[in-house]
Amino acid sequence: MSIGNSPEDERPFEDVSEEARPSVGRALKDARLAAGLTVDEVSAATRVRIALVQAIEADDFGPCGGDVYARGHIRALAREVGVDPAPLLDQYAAEHGGRPAPTPAAPLFEAERIRPERRGPNWTAAMVAAIVVVIGFVGFTAVKGGDSDDSAKAQVGGATPGASASASPKPKGGKPAAQKPAPSDSAIAAAPQDKVTVQVSAPNGRSWISAKDHNGRMLFDGLLNKGESKTFQDSTKINLILGDAGAIQLYVNGKKIEDQFQPGAVERLTYTKGDPQAG
Repeated sequence: MSIGNSPEDERPFEDVSEEARPSVGRALKDARLAAGLTVDEVSAATRVRIALVQAIEADDFGPCGGDVYARGHIRALAREVGVDPAPLLDQYAAEHGGRPAPTPAAPLFEAERIRPERRGPNWTAAMVAAIVVVIGFVGFTAVKGGDSDDSAKAQVGGATPGASASASPKPKGGKPAAQKPAPSDSAIAAAPQDKVTVQVSAPNGRSWISAKDHNGRMLFDGLLNKGESKTFQDSTKINLILGDAGAIQLYVNGKKIEDQFQPGAVERLTYTKGDPQAG
Protein backbone atom coordinates (compact mmCIF):
# COMPACT_ATOMS: atom_id res chain seq x y z
CA MET A 1 0.00 0.00 0.00
CA SER A 2 1.56 3.22 -1.06
CA ILE A 3 1.32 6.39 0.97
CA GLY A 4 0.76 9.70 -0.78
CA ASN A 5 -1.29 10.97 -3.60
CA SER A 6 -3.04 8.52 -5.80
CA PRO A 7 -2.45 8.60 -9.52
CA GLU A 8 -5.82 10.17 -9.93
CA ASP A 9 -4.75 13.04 -7.68
CA GLU A 10 -1.61 13.57 -9.73
CA ARG A 11 -3.57 14.05 -12.96
CA PRO A 12 -3.19 17.58 -14.26
CA PHE A 13 -6.21 19.86 -13.86
CA GLU A 14 -8.38 20.10 -16.92
CA ASP A 15 -7.45 23.25 -18.72
CA VAL A 16 -10.38 24.95 -20.37
CA SER A 17 -8.96 26.86 -23.30
CA GLU A 18 -10.25 30.27 -24.28
CA GLU A 19 -11.55 28.79 -27.49
CA ALA A 20 -13.80 26.43 -25.51
CA ARG A 21 -15.09 29.26 -23.27
CA PRO A 22 -18.46 30.69 -24.44
CA SER A 23 -18.57 34.26 -25.65
CA VAL A 24 -19.99 37.08 -23.54
CA GLY A 25 -23.24 37.14 -25.44
CA ARG A 26 -23.57 33.34 -25.38
CA ALA A 27 -22.90 33.27 -21.64
CA LEU A 28 -25.62 35.85 -21.02
CA LYS A 29 -28.11 33.99 -23.20
CA ASP A 30 -27.39 30.63 -21.52
CA ALA A 31 -27.78 32.23 -18.08
CA ARG A 32 -31.09 33.81 -19.12
CA LEU A 33 -32.43 30.49 -20.39
CA ALA A 34 -31.24 28.74 -17.24
CA ALA A 35 -33.08 31.36 -15.17
CA GLY A 36 -36.25 30.77 -17.18
CA LEU A 37 -36.50 34.38 -18.37
CA THR A 38 -37.55 35.68 -21.75
CA VAL A 39 -35.94 38.52 -23.65
CA ASP A 40 -39.02 40.68 -22.98
CA GLU A 41 -38.78 40.09 -19.22
CA VAL A 42 -35.08 40.90 -19.13
CA SER A 43 -35.67 44.02 -21.23
CA ALA A 44 -38.47 45.24 -18.94
CA ALA A 45 -36.38 44.64 -15.80
CA THR A 46 -33.16 46.28 -17.07
CA ARG A 47 -34.74 48.90 -19.36
CA VAL A 48 -32.47 47.70 -22.16
CA ARG A 49 -34.35 47.60 -25.46
CA ILE A 50 -35.39 44.17 -26.74
CA ALA A 51 -33.46 44.62 -29.98
CA LEU A 52 -30.36 45.59 -28.01
CA VAL A 53 -30.63 42.54 -25.72
CA GLN A 54 -30.89 40.29 -28.77
CA ALA A 55 -27.88 42.00 -30.38
CA ILE A 56 -25.73 41.57 -27.24
CA GLU A 57 -26.66 37.88 -26.96
CA ALA A 58 -25.50 37.55 -30.57
CA ASP A 59 -22.19 39.28 -29.62
CA ASP A 60 -23.05 42.31 -31.68
CA PHE A 61 -22.10 45.29 -29.53
CA GLY A 62 -22.25 47.91 -32.29
CA PRO A 63 -25.81 49.06 -31.45
CA CYS A 64 -24.68 49.84 -27.88
CA GLY A 65 -23.06 53.07 -29.06
CA GLY A 66 -19.62 52.52 -27.50
CA ASP A 67 -17.65 50.48 -24.99
CA VAL A 68 -18.91 52.45 -21.99
CA TYR A 69 -22.54 51.71 -22.86
CA ALA A 70 -21.76 48.11 -23.82
CA ARG A 71 -20.14 47.48 -20.43
CA GLY A 72 -23.10 49.02 -18.65
CA HIS A 73 -25.57 46.81 -20.55
CA ILE A 74 -23.47 43.68 -19.86
CA ARG A 75 -23.40 44.49 -16.15
CA ALA A 76 -27.17 45.04 -16.00
CA LEU A 77 -28.02 41.89 -17.98
CA ALA A 78 -25.61 39.73 -15.97
CA ARG A 79 -27.11 40.80 -12.65
CA GLU A 80 -30.63 40.20 -13.92
CA VAL A 81 -29.91 36.63 -15.09
CA GLY A 82 -27.96 35.79 -11.90
CA VAL A 83 -24.32 35.71 -12.97
CA ASP A 84 -21.28 37.63 -11.80
CA PRO A 85 -20.68 40.48 -14.28
CA ALA A 86 -16.94 40.84 -13.44
CA PRO A 87 -15.65 37.87 -15.51
CA LEU A 88 -17.84 38.87 -18.42
CA LEU A 89 -16.55 42.44 -18.28
CA ASP A 90 -12.95 41.22 -18.21
CA GLN A 91 -13.65 38.91 -21.15
CA TYR A 92 -15.26 41.80 -23.06
CA ALA A 93 -12.24 44.02 -22.31
CA ALA A 94 -9.85 41.33 -23.53
CA GLU A 95 -11.81 40.81 -26.73
CA HIS A 96 -12.36 44.50 -27.48
CA GLY A 97 -9.04 46.15 -26.66
CA GLY A 98 -9.17 46.65 -22.89
CA ARG A 99 -10.94 49.22 -20.76
CA PRO A 100 -11.67 52.57 -22.40
CA ALA A 101 -9.51 55.44 -21.29
CA PRO A 102 -11.39 57.93 -19.13
CA THR A 103 -12.37 61.09 -20.94
CA PRO A 104 -10.90 64.26 -19.41
CA ALA A 105 -13.66 66.29 -17.83
CA ALA A 106 -12.06 69.73 -18.06
CA PRO A 107 -12.22 70.07 -21.88
CA LEU A 108 -15.88 69.10 -21.88
CA PHE A 109 -16.77 71.70 -19.29
CA GLU A 110 -14.62 74.30 -21.05
CA ALA A 111 -16.36 73.61 -24.34
CA GLU A 112 -19.71 73.92 -22.60
CA ARG A 113 -18.75 77.30 -21.16
CA ILE A 114 -17.61 78.82 -24.43
CA ARG A 115 -20.53 77.53 -26.45
CA PRO A 116 -22.48 80.58 -27.61
CA GLU A 117 -26.05 80.73 -26.46
CA ARG A 118 -28.63 81.46 -29.09
CA ARG A 119 -31.29 83.79 -27.88
CA GLY A 120 -34.54 84.53 -29.59
CA PRO A 121 -36.05 88.00 -29.88
CA ASN A 122 -37.31 89.54 -26.64
CA TRP A 123 -40.97 89.90 -27.52
CA THR A 124 -41.90 91.10 -24.02
CA ALA A 125 -39.61 94.12 -24.23
CA ALA A 126 -40.89 94.91 -27.73
CA MET A 127 -44.52 94.83 -26.57
CA VAL A 128 -43.77 97.05 -23.57
CA ALA A 129 -42.02 99.57 -25.82
CA ALA A 130 -44.99 99.57 -28.22
CA ILE A 131 -47.47 100.14 -25.38
CA VAL A 132 -45.40 103.05 -24.05
CA VAL A 133 -45.35 104.65 -27.52
CA VAL A 134 -49.14 104.27 -27.90
CA ILE A 135 -49.83 105.71 -24.43
CA GLY A 136 -47.53 108.64 -25.13
CA PHE A 137 -49.25 109.34 -28.45
CA VAL A 138 -52.73 109.18 -26.88
CA GLY A 139 -51.68 111.51 -24.05
CA PHE A 140 -50.16 114.00 -26.51
CA THR A 141 -53.32 113.93 -28.65
CA ALA A 142 -55.53 114.45 -25.60
CA VAL A 143 -53.50 117.48 -24.46
CA LYS A 144 -53.55 119.04 -27.91
CA GLY A 145 -57.25 118.29 -28.25
CA GLY A 146 -57.99 119.94 -24.88
CA ASP A 147 -56.12 123.09 -25.92
CA SER A 148 -58.04 123.21 -29.20
CA ASP A 149 -61.39 122.77 -27.42
CA ASP A 150 -60.60 125.60 -25.00
CA SER A 151 -59.69 127.89 -27.91
CA ALA A 152 -62.86 126.93 -29.78
CA LYS A 153 -65.03 127.55 -26.71
CA ALA A 154 -63.47 130.97 -26.28
CA GLN A 155 -64.25 131.81 -29.92
CA VAL A 156 -67.77 130.32 -29.98
CA GLY A 157 -68.90 132.04 -26.74
CA GLY A 158 -70.81 135.24 -27.49
CA ALA A 159 -69.93 138.63 -26.21
CA THR A 160 -70.70 139.02 -22.51
CA PRO A 161 -72.52 141.96 -21.01
CA GLY A 162 -69.40 142.98 -19.08
CA ALA A 163 -67.20 142.78 -22.17
CA SER A 164 -69.70 144.81 -24.21
CA ALA A 165 -69.79 147.50 -21.59
CA SER A 166 -65.99 147.72 -21.35
CA ALA A 167 -65.56 147.69 -25.12
CA SER A 168 -68.06 150.48 -25.70
CA PRO A 169 -66.36 153.82 -26.26
CA LYS A 170 -66.93 156.46 -23.60
CA PRO A 171 -68.71 159.57 -24.83
CA LYS A 172 -66.89 162.86 -24.84
CA GLY A 173 -67.10 164.83 -21.64
CA GLY A 174 -66.12 161.97 -19.35
CA LYS A 175 -69.67 160.76 -18.76
CA PRO A 176 -70.07 156.98 -18.48
CA ALA A 177 -71.92 155.27 -21.29
CA ALA A 178 -75.51 154.44 -20.56
CA GLN A 179 -76.02 150.81 -19.61
CA LYS A 180 -77.94 148.63 -22.03
CA PRO A 181 -81.42 147.97 -20.63
CA ALA A 182 -82.41 144.39 -19.84
CA PRO A 183 -84.54 142.63 -22.47
CA SER A 184 -88.21 143.49 -22.07
CA ASP A 185 -91.42 141.91 -23.33
CA SER A 186 -90.97 143.79 -26.58
CA ALA A 187 -87.89 141.64 -27.24
CA ILE A 188 -90.16 138.62 -27.72
CA ALA A 189 -91.26 140.06 -31.03
CA ALA A 190 -87.61 140.16 -32.19
CA ALA A 191 -87.11 136.42 -31.53
CA PRO A 192 -88.05 134.04 -34.38
CA GLN A 193 -91.65 132.94 -33.89
CA ASP A 194 -91.10 129.51 -35.50
CA LYS A 195 -88.16 128.58 -33.25
CA VAL A 196 -87.25 128.41 -29.59
CA THR A 197 -84.26 130.55 -28.61
CA VAL A 198 -82.52 130.16 -25.26
CA GLN A 199 -79.66 132.36 -24.05
CA VAL A 200 -77.66 131.13 -21.03
CA SER A 201 -75.46 133.67 -19.21
CA ALA A 202 -73.23 133.32 -16.16
CA PRO A 203 -73.04 136.78 -14.57
CA ASN A 204 -72.73 135.52 -10.99
CA GLY A 205 -70.11 132.79 -11.34
CA ARG A 206 -69.30 129.78 -13.44
CA SER A 207 -71.45 126.71 -13.95
CA TRP A 208 -71.42 123.49 -15.92
CA ILE A 209 -74.26 123.36 -18.44
CA SER A 210 -75.61 120.85 -20.97
CA ALA A 211 -77.92 121.69 -23.88
CA LYS A 212 -79.69 119.32 -26.28
CA ASP A 213 -82.17 119.82 -29.14
CA HIS A 214 -85.50 118.01 -29.55
CA ASN A 215 -83.72 115.01 -31.18
CA GLY A 216 -81.41 114.61 -28.21
CA ARG A 217 -78.41 115.91 -30.15
CA MET A 218 -75.84 117.55 -27.89
CA LEU A 219 -75.54 121.28 -28.59
CA PHE A 220 -73.13 122.05 -25.75
CA ASP A 221 -71.68 120.20 -22.78
CA GLY A 222 -69.09 122.02 -20.75
CA LEU A 223 -68.18 124.80 -18.33
CA LEU A 224 -69.59 128.29 -18.72
CA ASN A 225 -67.19 130.67 -17.00
CA LYS A 226 -68.24 133.84 -15.21
CA GLY A 227 -69.21 136.56 -17.67
CA GLU A 228 -69.71 134.12 -20.60
CA SER A 229 -72.95 133.33 -22.40
CA LYS A 230 -74.26 130.75 -24.89
CA THR A 231 -77.24 130.92 -27.23
CA PHE A 232 -79.10 127.80 -28.42
CA GLN A 233 -81.87 127.53 -30.99
CA ASP A 234 -84.12 124.69 -32.16
CA SER A 235 -87.35 124.28 -34.11
CA THR A 236 -89.21 122.59 -31.25
CA LYS A 237 -87.53 122.60 -27.83
CA ILE A 238 -84.29 123.03 -25.89
CA ASN A 239 -83.40 120.71 -22.97
CA LEU A 240 -81.06 122.22 -20.37
CA ILE A 241 -79.15 120.91 -17.35
CA LEU A 242 -77.60 123.57 -15.08
CA GLY A 243 -74.90 122.38 -12.69
CA ASP A 244 -75.07 125.54 -10.55
CA ALA A 245 -78.38 127.18 -11.37
CA GLY A 246 -77.78 130.06 -8.93
CA ALA A 247 -74.98 131.37 -11.16
CA ILE A 248 -77.08 131.33 -14.34
CA GLN A 249 -79.41 133.90 -15.95
CA LEU A 250 -81.79 132.64 -18.68
CA TYR A 251 -83.47 134.45 -21.57
CA VAL A 252 -86.07 132.40 -23.44
CA ASN A 253 -87.44 133.70 -26.72
CA GLY A 254 -86.09 137.15 -25.79
CA LYS A 255 -87.64 137.29 -22.31
CA LYS A 256 -85.82 136.99 -18.98
CA ILE A 257 -86.71 134.02 -16.80
CA GLU A 258 -87.41 135.28 -13.28
CA ASP A 259 -87.06 131.94 -11.44
CA GLN A 260 -85.02 132.28 -8.26
CA PHE A 261 -82.49 129.44 -8.63
CA GLN A 262 -80.51 128.58 -5.50
CA PRO A 263 -76.68 128.59 -5.58
CA GLY A 264 -75.31 125.10 -6.12
CA ALA A 265 -78.71 123.69 -7.17
CA VAL A 266 -78.90 121.41 -10.20
CA GLU A 267 -81.84 122.22 -12.49
CA ARG A 268 -83.25 120.28 -15.45
CA LEU A 269 -85.30 122.58 -17.72
CA THR A 270 -87.14 122.32 -21.03
CA TYR A 271 -88.26 125.31 -23.10
CA THR A 272 -90.45 125.36 -26.22
CA LYS A 273 -91.73 127.97 -28.67
CA GLY A 274 -94.65 128.82 -26.33
CA ASP A 275 -92.44 129.75 -23.37
CA PRO A 276 -91.03 131.56 -21.34
CA GLN A 277 -91.99 129.23 -18.58
CA ALA A 278 -89.94 126.60 -16.75
CA GLY A 279 -90.45 123.10 -18.09
